[in-house]
Amino acid sequence: MKVDSARFLADLHGLRQFGASGVGKGVVRPAFSEPDVAARRWLMDRMQAAGLSVHVDPVGSVWGLAEGPSLLLGSHSDSQPEGGWLDGALGVIAALEIARAAQEAGGPAVSVVSFQDEEGRFGVTTGSAIWGGVLPLETADALTDRDGVRFADARAAMADMAGEFVDPGRFTGFIEMHIEQGPWLDQAGETIGVVTDIVGIRDMRITLEGEQNHAGTTPMHLRRDAVQGMVEFATRLNAALAGVVTPETVWTIGHVNVHPNASSIVPGKVTFSMQWRDAETARLQEMEDIIRSLAEEVAGARGLDLSFGPMLGLEPVAMDDRLRGALAESAERQAAGRWREMPSGALHDATNVARHMPVAMLFVPSINGISHAFAEDTAEADLVTGLEVLAGAVARLTN
Repeated sequence: MKVDSARFLADLHGLRQFGASGVGKGVVRPAFSEPDVAARRWLMDRMQAAGLSVHVDPVGSVWGLAEGPSLLLGSHSDSQPEGGWLDGALGVIAALEIARAAQEAGGPAVSVVSFQDEEGRFGVTTGSAIWGGVLPLETADALTDRDGVRFADARAAMADMAGEFVDPGRFTGFIEMHIEQGPWLDQAGETIGVVTDIVGIRDMRITLEGEQNHAGTTPMHLRRDAVQGMVEFATRLNAALAGVVTPETVWTIGHVNVHPNASSIVPGKVTFSMQWRDAETARLQEMEDIIRSLAEEVAGARGLDLSFGPMLGLEPVAMDDRLRGALAESAERQAAGRWREMPSGALHDATNVARHMPVAMLFVPSINGISHAFAEDTAEADLVTGLEVLAGAVARLTN
């Protein structure tokens, strides 16, 4: 099996054209958008040309299946609302190139997947969470995006292609190649990261409701201002968590929806996202208790009504020793002295796939540690090294 680095890079740039932002190499390709569906149709054509059997599951994940038991490679091809060209896409195109090279060589059997909605337009890694049995389809169908669009309605955009869910029993394991999305490899001048484990995540929406009123005539002491409640919550949150968290723990208020969102109206309602990540399940739970308690305290003191949205999340996952070992051996061969073992602070589809089979992950550097932004990039030489390390691991695992 011999991979073609030029063909790999050409396909990677080809996928970037779907939803190209016009700013650097950035893309705008959210799940089920026109660029996303078009990219998936293009990917299906590339899979078929590579000799794979193409399949789309009920939630829009695209599969290129080899015959018989196979090793599964891949990631996702949807993007953040303002995303980079490599996040997810790298793992899908690297998988395609290795599967294609394997087909040309007469083996080994390698299958490819591009999971849908990893970036969380509707939930947390929605497509793989449903396939992994973490999220029931009927529950996912009721999820809405920030504009109120239901997942059930969005996935109808690919209903004409959809078949049944793929049987996970046909795969022997899963490896996901990805950009690091952090600064450590880039700062150290290293080329490869072999992932040891993936952190867990919790994600929910918090809603505070007060009283909408005139901004010029309502005295301050009579106001039930929902936004001031959110600001107090956010201001006090770091101190509330200080005795529980570690330097590796992170938490974020990432999306805010204010009603009626007008400069001359005291806001009567605000809904905001609350997300936190850590490698320990017990700490994630303790943080949840603190977050809920603080929200209740602030709401009670300010006379606001409080409600919590569904709790979404995934548990921390350790990588499989055998798959991880094959990646480490290949990294030492291809990039001796320029690789490390490291945890993943970002969430990935591999977390859900681990419910079905052994999983592992491989990182390449992100220039300046930037991701989830148009400026996201990786040197092409590092992309190719990552491909070669992945190919070497596949060869070790399938001999």
